[in-house]
Amino acid sequence: MSATPLDDDVRDLLLKPNPCVMATLRKDGSPVTVPTWYRLVDDRIHLNLDTGRVRLQHMRRDPRVALSILDADEWHTHVSIQGRVTEITDDPDLSGIDALARHYTGEPYFNRDRPRVDAWVEIEHVHVWGRLLRT
Repeated sequence: MSATPLDDDVRDLLLKPNPCVMATLRKDGSPVTVPTWYRLVDDRIHLNLDTGRVRLQHMRRDPRVALSILDADEWHTHVSIQGRVTEITDDPDLSGIDALARHYTGEPYFNRDRPRVDAWVEIEHVHVWGRLLRT
């Protein structure tokens, strides 16, 4: 369960296949960002990575991550999430990446040649902006 409960408006935005940028920390502590697919599953964020990606090394060394998820129709409305990767598991049958690909494209993932892992982010803090702000 996330440390920060998600209200209905935030949950609705996170359930959609919106653009997302993920930040991880390099060995020297400097941040690096990359666009990524995500899914909200219960109160955790599901990510999937090619095992050759450097950001996977970053997450294994330091599990702290940040995600900025932008409303695809209204990009100034966004949710910023800080959390920790609490689980990384192999995705031998590519069902994890297929779930993400179907979420975004409606089709299974096209590249079947590289090993992948699922990463699960426990949400620790949520910040909202735009139409999600309560007045």
